Amino acid sequence: MERDGVWRTSTRSGGEGNCVEVAGFADAVGVRDSKDRQGPVLTFTESAWSDFVAAARGRQLDAHR
Repeated sequence: MERDGVWRTSTRSGGEGNCVEVAGFADAVGVRDSKDRQGPVLTFTESAWSDFVAAARGRQLDAHR
């Protein structure tokens, strides 16, 4: 699926290219692998993305819990 948008990489990502990029679309938020920009794009509703970001910021996704 081709989606136009401004793709952003986290400012916390390293220079090794092991990160994801995120773009906002009119109807969804897209996520793709920064090493495979022509590859698949995962899309999420704005609500689902907001919930994910809040959980990540609150460290609710910490695998060591």
